[in-house]
Amino acid sequence: MEEWFTEDGSLFMQSIGLQKGQYVLDFGCGDGYYTIPAGAVVGNQGKVYAVDKDEGALRKLSKRAKTTGLDNIVLMKCKRDLKVDLPNASIDLALLYDVLHYIQKRKGLYEEMHRVLKIKGFLSVYPKHCKSDFPMWCLADLEINELIEEIEAAKFR
Repeated sequence: MEEWFTEDGSLFMQSIGLQKGQYVLDFGCGDGYYTIPAGAVVGNQGKVYAVDKDEGALRKLSKRAKTTGLDNIVLMKCKRDLKVDLPNASIDLALLYDVLHYIQKRKGLYEEMHRVLKIKGFLSVYPKHCKSDFPMWCLADLEINELIEEIEAAKFR
């Protein structure tokens, strides 16, 4: 884990196109597995909005951010309607990592991502649990190809 937070995570974020000064939305951030590396990459000129419904996870993330010296991370509690308090077209990169299997009404989430992403913004999805995954298949209701179709139907390409 130490290597992930100090080096590997930042390299991963850079490999998906994240750059210094960008604005990131980490929806379903948990305790910051992707938030912390994103914060390191975007630096003081950028910002990472970390959204989660779990207040305990947000507290852990807050402590981790302070420990690593990151003050560019903004913690946000997830609303029931999956809306985020961000202006239209304000985000360069939105992360939906290991979160889609928790959400029943994903169409609304995709619409919200469209709203906050800039015209050339990027939606990055990591569906960690799919129907055919063993042993965690019980967490998901979609196969990966179905999820791709769902996201493309939401006007992402």
